[in-house]
Order: sequence, then structure tokens, then C-alpha cells
Amino acid sequence: MIPTPRVVEVRKNVLKRNDEMARALRQRFAEAGVTVVSLVSSPGAGKTAFLEQTLTRLGADHRVAAVVGDLATENDAQRLARSGAPVRQITTGTLCHLEAAMVEEAIADWNIAALEFLFVENVGNLVCPSSYDLGEHLRLVLLSVTEGEDKPLKYPTIFNTADVAVITKVDLAEAVEFNWKLARASMEAVRPGMRIFSVSSKTGAGMDEWLRFVASLKCARVGGV
Repeated sequence: MIPTPRVVEVRKNVLKRNDEMARALRQRFAEAGVTVVSLVSSPGAGKTAFLEQTLTRLGADHRVAAVVGDLATENDAQRLARSGAPVRQITTGTLCHLEAAMVEEAIADWNIAALEFLFVENVGNLVCPSSYDLGEHLRLVLLSVTEGEDKPLKYPTIFNTADVAVITKVDLAEAVEFNWKLARASMEAVRPGMRIFSVSSKTGAGMDEWLRFVASLKCARVGGV
């Protein structure tokens, strides 16, 4: 007999510990006055390119940093470092998501009070990350025009747990015959009223609107400015 009750109990304990750690991180971020944004997408959706542009452009007027997760290599961290922002890589091995404890360890020796924005790029996966709070203030889910308009219907949990959706690679929309109406209807069916941005990291289309939005989220430090 498969010991399902035991598996369920272990999972509950793991998630409980993660939630406790995430709450502590969120409080720490609030006290430091740093706004934390996490990014989730399937592999190849363009979140690293999107984050590189965000760090580069937002970093011109704000103090920004990033933590990036991947199964192997430090390629993404090296790429993001071109923005000039401090970047830390978390290599998860076989683990398909980041956890709050990993984020805490990655930023352990950072003076986060010196930051205004911290971005956390999760492992490319639309399933596991939906269950793990990282202490972020805002969770983005990215969907590229090359992935199909019904992605929200196939992965409803991650769209339900995200605050904002970003449609990427819009410069390719015409070539792949992306159906905007159907894509928005899919999101609306899963998460009514969800805020949606449409961007191209290659051409810069839509990035100004996104950057104005994220800049408006800047946190005030708890207990003072």
C-alpha cells in the first residue's frame, strides 16, 4: 500500500516551515523598506531577458538587486550582472523551485536596507513554485506569445497565486499568429481582473508602462523613511 497519508503530512510540514520563513523574510523586507518582486514562468518564456532589461532601466534611478534560481550553471546570474546590479545565483540541483530558506541564505550578507527593489527569478516551472511563498510583495507570472493562449487554463494555480501577468516576446506575436483576445479570455477565466502587461525585451515595447508600475510599488521602511 502506498503511504499517502505520510507523504501528505511531510508535505504539509515542509510548506508550513516555508511559510514561517517567508513571513519572517517579508517582515525583514518591510523593515528595510525594500520591495520584493518574484518572477515565475516556464523555461524559455523570456523572464531572464525581461529581468535584465528591468534591472538595467530601473537601476538608472533606483537601487536594485536580483537573486536567480536555476537547476544548474550560473549563466543567468552572469547575464543579469551585465545590468550592473548585484546578483546572486541559487543552484537548486534537482529541486524544481526556490524556497524561502534559499532566498534567505542567498542574501544573508547583503545590506538589504541599501536596496529599493529586489527581484527573485524562480526556476523555470509553472507547477512547483505556486506552492512556495518567498516573502515577496508581488509575484509575476510570465507567458510568451510562443507558448499558446491557453497556458492559464493548463496551469491555473500559478495564475491564481500571481498578482500580475506579463505577456512577453510581443514582437513575435504576428509571426506566431498569437490570439490576444483568446489569451486575455483564458486569464480572465482563471483570475478575473488580473493586471496584464505586454512587453518585448528585444524592442522595448511595453517596458515603460511596466517600469512605471513597478516603481510605484516602492515600499516605505517600517518605522521610518
